[in-house]
Amino acid sequence: MSLYKNLFKQTAIYGLATVLPRIFSFLLVPLYVKLLNKADYGSVNVIYAYIIFFNVILAYGMETSFFRFYNKETDKDNVIRTSTISLFWSSVVFLGAALLFRNALAHLIGFDVRFITYTIWIIVLDALAVVPFSKLRAHGRPLLYASVKIGNVGVNLLLNVFFLIYLPKIAKTWPDSLLSGFYFRDFQAGYIFVSNIIASGLTLLILSPNYFNIKWQFDFNLWKRMMRYGLPILVAGIAFAINDQFDKILLEKLLPADIAKAEVGVYAACYKLGLFMVLYRTAYTLGIEPFFFSHADKENASQTYATVTKYFVIFGSFILLFVIVFADVFKKVMIPNPQYWEAMKVVPLIILANFFLGIYTNLSVWYKLIDKTYIGAYISVIGAIITLALNFILIPFFENNGYDGYMGSAIATIAAYGSMMLISYIWGNRHYPIPYDGKKIGGYLGLSILFSGMSFYYFRENYFIGSAFLLIFLYFIYYNEKATLNAIIKRKATAPVAKDIIPNTQNPDEDPDRQ
Repeated sequence: MSLYKNLFKQTAIYGLATVLPRIFSFLLVPLYVKLLNKADYGSVNVIYAYIIFFNVILAYGMETSFFRFYNKETDKDNVIRTSTISLFWSSVVFLGAALLFRNALAHLIGFDVRFITYTIWIIVLDALAVVPFSKLRAHGRPLLYASVKIGNVGVNLLLNVFFLIYLPKIAKTWPDSLLSGFYFRDFQAGYIFVSNIIASGLTLLILSPNYFNIKWQFDFNLWKRMMRYGLPILVAGIAFAINDQFDKILLEKLLPADIAKAEVGVYAACYKLGLFMVLYRTAYTLGIEPFFFSHADKENASQTYATVTKYFVIFGSFILLFVIVFADVFKKVMIPNPQYWEAMKVVPLIILANFFLGIYTNLSVWYKLIDKTYIGAYISVIGAIITLALNFILIPFFENNGYDGYMGSAIATIAAYGSMMLISYIWGNRHYPIPYDGKKIGGYLGLSILFSGMSFYYFRENYFIGSAFLLIFLYFIYYNEKATLNAIIKRKATAPVAKDIIPNTQNPDEDPDRQ
């Protein structure tokens, strides 16, 4: 039992370290859309798309290789040394080459050379932290891992607030002060990257003992085996980065130069409303993967997976409908600048696309259980091909026919994730059949999509009708799941009341419901 409690505890802490940074990052969106014009905000999002893409390249699958070989090899220090040295020198070489050619890079992608310099440093600092973070997880130190991760985004958040809100006021009120010397007019976008560099630098400083407490001995044979294992992970990571971020880059390249960055800005801002589904998907994934593997040898494992997937779709379908019905309420809080609202039309597509990705995560259990994880890379590559092809086709098509080019990117996103979901379902049925309740799952998903589309495109901001859709959907859930719900209620009502299971109000830690 202590093993499972420890597993749950670590999963919860790592989950917090993953979800909280996303929430903190999203808290910056209202600040950015208030203070930055659409073009500057678009530039920030394009550059961060490049950062995420190159983060994958500079890690080159070494994080996953680290865990694989750390658990496999008897000489664990050798794994730490070899992976640390590998990432250190690859990062240093990248840093030198990128800084040397930063002017050419700036000209190539069309951005201020200062932003390119900041981008290079952010990518390198993040790459140098990969192995130290992995080492913390391998050594079972989730609290320190979470503290550093959350501290990173916390510092970044505070620095953004200081540079964008308080520094201009200080410079205006006390123009001769020391702090006012750090203020530059019309440099809001630059301060965003400076804040990131400082936060990443402090993070690496905290983790720096990892570089000083090892012997710098490199095992070339081990490194070759780690690279062979990690390269397929790199391919899958690049494919995922393309699916997740490349639409911003392609929008900036394929739209007319005079509107490109502004169009990326409004698209990226409204894209953020998909955060609700992203958080649901992320929190669920962190908890469910250990569950899947722990039940793999059970007699009714496939039926359990089918049931779990059904309830994921039920809750996700409700979130989809709820967020879309009240999207125009959320936008006033999360995107408090009407100039950005023109891209609200993509919100239903983006939320649904993220839901498809969550369903794909559920369906992907089959190839993980039969140790054919390379299939996940194949599916991700197919998704990336769809993303690239449809963006290249649809962005110019929509733009040339009087529509917004970013609609093409939204359609490409939902097509890519929807295709990955269907491919995994069909392929999985051939190799590891799971008795999904297709009728009910399709019913919940279909009704949620129907009501969402009707609410957003025909009865937008009519919350009476939107609320009616939600109530009908909830009744539909109850009608189809009432046997299960009644069984749960009955079981609770007839549960024996014994002294040793009555919660101890004097000591909440002894309440069995809290264990």
